[in-house]
Amino acid sequence: MLYYLIICRSLTYAQRTARILERAGISGHIMRAPKLVAKEGCGYCVKIAERRLSDALQALQREGMAPKQVFLQNADGAYREVQP
Repeated sequence: MLYYLIICRSLTYAQRTARILERAGISGHIMRAPKLVAKEGCGYCVKIAERRLSDALQALQREGMAPKQVFLQNADGAYREVQP
């Protein structure tokens, strides 16, 4: 299964992002950002299902919470940055 990682600048922003997504009916899981994608040491991200990215970005935009970066996690575990 493919997932998107919405990279956040702090744990607080990851928690806010997850709450916004939850209110929009989108399931998200807060986790430490993998070292391969975290450019600034230890970061946090919200992991969502591939099919929910568009809805998630719209919900975040409505609340004024733009993601720092978005990565696609392929089935083989590799990451690729995508433009939201």
